[in-house]
Amino acid sequence: MDQERIGRLRKKARELPLLPGVYFMKDARGKVIYVGKAKALRNRVGSYFTGIESHPPKVFRMVALVQDFDTIVTATELEALVLECAQIKHHMPHYNILLKDDKAYPYIKLDIASPYPRLAMVRRRERDDALYFGPYSGRVGEMIATVNKTFLLPSCSRVFPRDIGKARPCLNASIKTCMAPCSGQVSEAQYREAVGDAIAFLEGRYSTMIEELEQRMAQAAEEMRFEEAARIRDRLKALTRLRERQKVVDAPNVSQDVIGYAEQGRAVAVAVMTVRQGRLISLDSFRFGKEEFEPPEAGLAAFIKQHYLQSADLPRDILLSLLPEDDGLLEQYLSERAGHRVHLRRPQRGALRRKVEMAEVNAAQLLEQHSSQEEKLRRSVEELQALLGLERPPLRIEAVDISNTAGSESVGGMVTFVNGRPSKKDYKRYKIKSVEGQDDYESMREVIWRRMRRFRQGEEGFEQLPDLLLLDGGRGHLSAVQEVLRELGVDIPVFAMVKDEHHRTRGLVGEGGEITPTPVSPAAVLVGKIQEEVHRYAIDYHRRLRGKKTFSSQLTGIEGIGEKRAAALMAHFKTIERIQKATEQELCAVPGMSRAAAAAIRSHFGQV
Repeated sequence: MDQERIGRLRKKARELPLLPGVYFMKDARGKVIYVGKAKALRNRVGSYFTGIESHPPKVFRMVALVQDFDTIVTATELEALVLECAQIKHHMPHYNILLKDDKAYPYIKLDIASPYPRLAMVRRRERDDALYFGPYSGRVGEMIATVNKTFLLPSCSRVFPRDIGKARPCLNASIKTCMAPCSGQVSEAQYREAVGDAIAFLEGRYSTMIEELEQRMAQAAEEMRFEEAARIRDRLKALTRLRERQKVVDAPNVSQDVIGYAEQGRAVAVAVMTVRQGRLISLDSFRFGKEEFEPPEAGLAAFIKQHYLQSADLPRDILLSLLPEDDGLLEQYLSERAGHRVHLRRPQRGALRRKVEMAEVNAAQLLEQHSSQEEKLRRSVEELQALLGLERPPLRIEAVDISNTAGSESVGGMVTFVNGRPSKKDYKRYKIKSVEGQDDYESMREVIWRRMRRFRQGEEGFEQLPDLLLLDGGRGHLSAVQEVLRELGVDIPVFAMVKDEHHRTRGLVGEGGEITPTPVSPAAVLVGKIQEEVHRYAIDYHRRLRGKKTFSSQLTGIEGIGEKRAAALMAHFKTIERIQKATEQELCAVPGMSRAAAAAIRSHFGQV
């Protein structure tokens, strides 16, 4: 640890006031890497720069990167907590974010600012006014489909109100799983009513919702609006069927969240049971590295702040395995967010304790499942090391594939596997620049040269070399890449993945010839997954570029439409069909479009 830097930061911390506030730790580039709150800024910030060797590993690594810090003084500790949560949401600092694996923990988003809100699965909460439900540990697509079907909300790709009346309703309207706003027969108020019911369902307000629906059905029947009454009746039936599938765990008036905590080895898990009106409506489990929960009370406090950051539904009681750090302050914060008193409780016995134990069992099950999966992956990596005669286990594997159509739109895709799992944040795409026509060997050379050059230049995202480099190809690809590595002075093991006549992975070709593992062995399964994934990734990128080119070429033949306008139209409308149907006013709304160009498009597609 740089003692001069630590001394400078310690001196700056001693000048801080003994007042509550928020502090921002920054790295050498001035990027905020951690946001925290303090009862007394001088004491809290100063503690990071004293007794450094005794810090937990995560804190130690963070302090090693800190070059400076800023602070904001607040009137109260509660105000500091509110500001801390807002700033974590704004900066998304690396050392704050627990739920950072977007692929694992999706949300349901409802953009209520839209005239026709739609449910969507998203991987990240944006800084907007939309409603977010979650995070969930799975089944989000199934849940969205169920809600859409129950409340007759559209699941198609049509955009409203733009596409109202432009085409006949689809099959979903015929089988009565969509109210068909596209028909023009559904008012915005009717649509909003259904959306309101969907929100109530996602929040677990079943009794209130059923009561309201029954009242609306009776009123519609009394006023002889029988079609509307029948529609509400069908919704009630669907809702009742859905409710019957949910497990009853308490009395009908009980709404609680139950948070269970479990540890195993270097991992911890948190399970969240959502109970609304006595029914278990969701159970989601989240896994973290143990160092993120050191001490557990601090980790649990961070989890609770983040989990409820944008929740539209906070219960009055949250039952926990252990009380989080600053539980009283956290209660105040959650109560302010909810608009009613929220209690954090750690039951010691009885029915409430049994609920917490149920959540703890689910958290422990997640750890057990993950441990079994990790053991399989560990064996596959070790077996691959032995098979290829590597000096160390290939914990980080990079694989490259080239994709093109007769030499057109040639691209390279690079995927990364860490500890046997895909690390999608490390995936890279390359548009081939130096190769004319179809030449996979030269294209592979270019991709590897660009990747390794960036490593040598220390570019962000390229700092780490793989323990093993795999190529989707054969001996020719291997020779081309080995030559590049020699030129650049990079020494890493490299093998080519060859396929059999059925396009399945047959073996690996290295300097000593082909190595063929047993087809069902863990190493063979891992290599097969890597080859399938890199092929998928490269071909997806190629198809996207080819589609853009085809799309653009249909527009650039129109008078007044060049590459820039074609790209703007493509970004705005997504498909050629939507451009064909667009009004002149909608076309003019695209940046860079003139009325004359819009008229030319309408004329070209026969819409005048």
